[in-house]
Amino acid sequence: MIEEVFADVKDRMTKAVESAKDGFATVRTGRANPSLLQNVQVDYYGTPTPLAQLASVQNQDARSLLITPYDKGAMKDIEQAIRDMPNLGANPTNDGSVIRVTLPELTAERRKEFVKIVKTRAEDARVAIRNVRRSGMDDLDALKSELPEDDVVRAEKELEAVTKQFIEQIDDAFKRKEAELLEV
Repeated sequence: MIEEVFADVKDRMTKAVESAKDGFATVRTGRANPSLLQNVQVDYYGTPTPLAQLASVQNQDARSLLITPYDKGAMKDIEQAIRDMPNLGANPTNDGSVIRVTLPELTAERRKEFVKIVKTRAEDARVAIRNVRRSGMDDLDALKSELPEDDVVRAEKELEAVTKQFIEQIDDAFKRKEAELLEV
């Protein structure tokens, strides 16, 4: 029973860490990266559609991305979705067959804003992990009537240790992203 609680807790905590890392990847650094456009939703014939389903995105060089739409009729919609994307500051251009997105240089002020965004996402992930811990503790408390109290207390201590490990993973990912953002 305790093993089932731990399996569920670890699975949910792993998902929280992965979600945070995915969120960090969408925050722009000085280099162009296709993951910057991962969350772009294009209004394609009245339906919000992920950009990845409408086009391929590639690095052209360090500061620009090349988007090749599968349907040339969606070019204007793709351009508009990229223009409307907050925190990107890019102005896409098209030549009739591909869209080029050149990212402007990041100022020191803008880099600090991005660090704040990443810090907020890291804190959200820590809160999610703590919520999973609380849920796990509740599950363990429910087992007190069925199992020896010593086993439950030991499991609670182990749950605290697991929680600490996952929060450290979030902190490490945040530190790497912060260093990447502040690198000139």
